[in-house]
Amino acid sequence: MRVIDLTLPVDDTMRGVDISVARRLEVEGWNATTLSLYSHSGTHMDAPHHFLPGGATLDQQDLSVCVGPATVINLAPAEPKQLITVEDLGGLAGSIETGARLLFRTDWYKRYGTDAYRDELPRISLELAHWLVEHQVAMIGVEPPSVADVNNMEELTEVHQTLFRGGVLIVEGLAYLDQLESTAVEFTALPLKINGGDGSPVRAIAIER
Repeated sequence: MRVIDLTLPVDDTMRGVDISVARRLEVEGWNATTLSLYSHSGTHMDAPHHFLPGGATLDQQDLSVCVGPATVINLAPAEPKQLITVEDLGGLAGSIETGARLLFRTDWYKRYGTDAYRDELPRISLELAHWLVEHQVAMIGVEPPSVADVNNMEELTEVHQTLFRGGVLIVEGLAYLDQLESTAVEFTALPLKINGGDGSPVRAIAIER
């Protein structure tokens, strides 16, 4: 069994994160920190409540969707602002079954720490979002910090709402998919159990057997 960590490291340089010292071993007798985390920082999961009025919250998430077999779709290297379409799925489109989990490899995580990482991200087209819903895909994972253009509110809202209304779980900010040797893996990404939550950082891993 080979376990591959697909999670960006969390530190003070990450957007939306602040880590401060709460206790020191030399003074209070133990080390502890205070964490301030934007709910969509780093590698994270979206809940429907993020974009849907009355949408399900994070504590209502069916965890069985967060764990299970996943297919890696290799689109690397993605172009800046690339619109990912059904055509990009190639021959895999005909083999995707109900309840599938899809991980879109773009190698975009390599841009993390640059303006391009957020502002020029490749994203899921509205056409593909509808296709994923029609084919009853259970979950998608992407390497950019969003499935849609964060600088285009109309696109951002429409793509998220389409996926959420269709019951597609969204994991964003994945990394290191290029370390996978197989296109078929066991995937796990578990969020914090936040009552009323709209999203949460996750620890995402892939297991190759």
